[in-house]
Amino acid sequence: MRRLTLLLDGMTHTEAARWHDGRFWFSDLYTECVYSIREDGSNLCEEMHVPQCPSGIGWLPDGRLIAVSMHDRALLRREHDGSVVRHADLSPHLEFEPNDMVVDAQGRVWVGNLGFDVMKLAPRRPGRLARVDPDGTVTMVSEPLHFANGATIIDGSTLVVSESWGNRMSAFDIQPDGSLSARRDWAKFGPVPQDEDVIRSMAEIVVAPDGISQVDAEGAIWVADFTKTRALRVAAGGRILEEIQTGDRNCYACALGGEDGRTLFMCVTPADFNPEVRRANPLSAVLSTRVDVPLA
Repeated sequence: MRRLTLLLDGMTHTEAARWHDGRFWFSDLYTECVYSIREDGSNLCEEMHVPQCPSGIGWLPDGRLIAVSMHDRALLRREHDGSVVRHADLSPHLEFEPNDMVVDAQGRVWVGNLGFDVMKLAPRRPGRLARVDPDGTVTMVSEPLHFANGATIIDGSTLVVSESWGNRMSAFDIQPDGSLSARRDWAKFGPVPQDEDVIRSMAEIVVAPDGISQVDAEGAIWVADFTKTRALRVAAGGRILEEIQTGDRNCYACALGGEDGRTLFMCVTPADFNPEVRRANPLSAVLSTRVDVPLA
């Protein structure tokens, strides 16, 4: 059993785990901020205020920070002088809230969306990925996905996306013009749930992949399983190579990084993610542990 280290506690709902520029970065949904800390959990810095609820984060090739703003369905950008501007308006294209995202080497942002109103327990519906070009142009690019969530890009050309209500992680080839190939399974944990009811369909979920790491040196990805208290190291195809238990809090996001690439960071929160409960009881945290295979 790997030893867990508590890096930070007392947050509302930590998400969007990233290792970047020698620090661990994350969103805290209900303090409405993006933060960063050192590898040892010290030196908490507020990096961006996102009043309409932050989610996925990433960086343009020139180093500017991008954050998903969920409630107003937008991307925000922090300029080099620290000011925050709107990078793209997603609202004409998305009926429901955007969630996680990844930025590629060309500065294109690939954004998932929930597909339905999960907080109101509305019937489940799939949603498509959006591609946001550097000039802010938005294009819908994928077939419908079952609650598109964490994303990463392998070797600059393969986009891998978690489908939290799909029992799978999907892969797409990124074409030179920014279009995507047909979807294929990167990892399959079980059949796609058929029940449209959010609560009942959870009984059909084997693994609910949420936030994911970048690929490690052996081609595996660490996956947060948000309906359970665990992070999983998953090989292409879906074989679970390792499971790390996160105590009494569910795991919503993870990132591989640290000075030597062998620190796994995990964002954990109690299972009840109701916003009012989380604001009143700030019990979300960031954990870390050491792993054997480093970041690629």
